[in-house]
Amino acid sequence: MNVTEAIQSRRSIRKFQDKPVPTELLLKLADAGRSAPSASNLQAWKFIFVTLPELVSKVDLFSPGLSGKPPVILVICSDMDYALKHGSRNSEIYGCMMDASMAAENIMLAALEEGLGTCAVKSYNDAAVRKLLNLPDTYRIEMLMSIGWPDGEPRESRRKSLEDVLIFNRWEEKHE
Repeated sequence: MNVTEAIQSRRSIRKFQDKPVPTELLLKLADAGRSAPSASNLQAWKFIFVTLPELVSKVDLFSPGLSGKPPVILVICSDMDYALKHGSRNSEIYGCMMDASMAAENIMLAALEEGLGTCAVKSYNDAAVRKLLNLPDTYRIEMLMSIGWPDGEPRESRRKSLEDVLIFNRWEEKHE
């Protein structure tokens, strides 16, 4: 599968098989995330793969955006102390989230290549997830991602037309 095919065929998976994901595949995903672009090459990200079934269940309880009982939940965090010391205030406010998003897309595409499904979410109880994972106060959770073997085919998502999202050079009012 080439990159364009992967981008166009990737879907958010919300139903997973009750089947573990081998550690060697999770390492490949982490490596794909680590290879993402990073503003000022800061790389303040941390990838926490939650694989213990009882901990996955607890994180899932506090994450309404997750669905389908995934066998793995990835928590993408940023080390904010590191970002401030080695970057700037802009890195802390915007760069870390941008970096995490690019890492997440790399991870989702690498997962697709391996036959895994993913779904990134931002809806979770931050305090509860932080406590469950014993995260230091200096770490910010950027997003969660469910990872697992898809159970069935995802529905086709509708996309806006290119005409609806594309502008060259300047904003032009549409006249109908």
